[in-house]
Amino acid sequence: MVENYGHSELAKRFGVTRYPAIFVDDVLVATPNDFGFYGKTEGPRNGRYAPLKSVESHERFRKDLTRMIELILAGRKDQARAEASPAKDTQIAVLPAVTFTDLDGKSITREDLAGRPVLVEIWATWCVPCRPALAWLGELKKRYGDRLAVVTIAVESDEAEVRKVAKELGSPFVWTMGSPDLIRALGDVSAVPTLLLFDDKGKTVATFYGAPPSLHAEAEAKLATVVK
Repeated sequence: MVENYGHSELAKRFGVTRYPAIFVDDVLVATPNDFGFYGKTEGPRNGRYAPLKSVESHERFRKDLTRMIELILAGRKDQARAEASPAKDTQIAVLPAVTFTDLDGKSITREDLAGRPVLVEIWATWCVPCRPALAWLGELKKRYGDRLAVVTIAVESDEAEVRKVAKELGSPFVWTMGSPDLIRALGDVSAVPTLLLFDDKGKTVATFYGAPPSLHAEAEAKLATVVK
């Protein structure tokens, strides 16, 4: 069974808001944190299949998934649930006290952004949906002007390519390069694009993962409730 991202009844039941999430029947086997990236809760006991590119991680995932399938096919679903140990998600409640450093070396603090809503876009130059998402954010910035701050954080990307995109789009964002520590401070991020919305007091309003068809409408509706 395949469910469209954002419309998964299983995901809703388990409170899974990001991808990838792996279920065998209705047993949650793995969450985004299990696959690593820059998740806040990654550590010795989390990110079980990170780094995902490694052969060892693939084999570990294959072994665990096979075990879950075998248990469920044998009618031992309760045992499968007991053995499954998906990592938990951690969401942030407020914009953390981090310092963003733009491409010109200028530092921007949380205090510099205070008093207006802030959109933080985590993206990568190799991410196909990220480019149109940045263009859309540029339109939002034009619409709201100084009433809205937009910070973009490029991950796993070459700075020269980031500079090229910034120049081509010409949007007045705070363009930054993302380090693992910076991304971890922003919560659990397992995919790009990830968009975080904070209100004028720095409180988290919403987080949007990926680029589903409903992204623009949902994000703009949330944004409209906090822009003054």
